[in-house]
Amino acid sequence: MKKLSKTLASFLTLSAILLFSQNILFAQNINSFNDMNYLDIKTPAFISNGMIPSKFTCDGENISPCLNWAAVPEGTQSIALIVDDPDAPNGDWVHFVLFNIPPETRQLAENFKVSNKPSSSMKAGKNSAGRLDYHGPCPPSGTHRYFFKIYALDVILNQPEGISKKDLLTAMEGHILGKGELIGLYRRGK
Repeated sequence: MKKLSKTLASFLTLSAILLFSQNILFAQNINSFNDMNYLDIKTPAFISNGMIPSKFTCDGENISPCLNWAAVPEGTQSIALIVDDPDAPNGDWVHFVLFNIPPETRQLAENFKVSNKPSSSMKAGKNSAGRLDYHGPCPPSGTHRYFFKIYALDVILNQPEGISKKDLLTAMEGHILGKGELIGLYRRGK
């Protein structure tokens, strides 16, 4: 019985050491993923989780806000941007889709127009309004969340202009080196 207790105690000690070591390695991997692959995307127009000024919505000029982001991970070949509203009554409403943004780009100017894109490789996907350009928030009721998501990709995509958000996400699978998001809120006045 005494031998069995020692064996059990040794087994439990070894198991605890292995579990502790695994947790340290897991935490290091998570921290290294977060540190290396998070892209900080911002706008001077509003703070994260703050209200989007009406200028950038259907109640104002309906133009895109200026967007800025920090350095992208090494090996980035292109950047993609998706702006959507998951709170729309009929499901996700897509406001803007851009891809093959050159990796050295750190900003999209306010009132960015696809027709004025700085690179011939940059392409736009269709938003839920069937357009290639930005379509600002215009919620029918309540406060909606608008996600400005940026992705650093290890590839330049061969998809045609006008693809859907869903097709872009499928094409990006396995090629995302880093990502970030900025959330803005909007509620229409009465």
